[in-house]
Amino acid sequence: MSEDAVGPGHMQVIAEAGADPELIPAGVGHTEAVRERSSILAALTGALSDESLTRIVVVAGPQLPDAFCAAVVGRIMLAERLDLDIALVLPHATPASKVYGLPTGAAAAALAVEGAAAELPLIRDDMAIVLLGQARQRGVDGPFDGESYVDSELLIRGKAKAVVIEPTTTMPGVRARLDKRFRAKWHLGRAAQTGAPALIVERDGITAPRPTKRSTFYRHQHNWKLVRP
Repeated sequence: MSEDAVGPGHMQVIAEAGADPELIPAGVGHTEAVRERSSILAALTGALSDESLTRIVVVAGPQLPDAFCAAVVGRIMLAERLDLDIALVLPHATPASKVYGLPTGAAAAALAVEGAAAELPLIRDDMAIVLLGQARQRGVDGPFDGESYVDSELLIRGKAKAVVIEPTTTMPGVRARLDKRFRAKWHLGRAAQTGAPALIVERDGITAPRPTKRSTFYRHQHNWKLVRP
């Protein structure tokens, strides 16, 4: 923890190790973490011990920033503290910054302190992993052979290169399309699920270490409060 006391608006910062120090808001208590469960949990436990806390600012490093932010938001979800404002400070443009219309760099750091939060659908998967930018459900070596649905609408039955999934800022919360040479139509729903003998799931740039037979991304029962322009 830094020497600084809790900053304006009762904020705490969780900064990824290696994040640009210039992007950490001045005068706000902060803790460093790496993109590992135990590290993030320890940092978050410390932040949540502040009973006056109203906002958590997540400052990501340059490598896979969406994944780090998603990991922190996921721990906040599991701690049942989605009542908190959450600000994301991304060092550069990412799929999540595009989805949510977020600034990056110094502008993101300023927004984290001064901006207001809005309630948005929070998207997670059946492994309780939050998705902020983009996910892909694909075959292990080449196309998968299975079925994919968005809610009750059939997206594909048979072989496909991959299914691309993103959060939306409005209900129902999820959109999905087939990964094709010429971009396919987006389908909107509360959930997107794919089943096949073997699937590899990519979440915010992180590839799952093992294949699975089924993967579902869906809207969590509670919204989250994201600081946006």
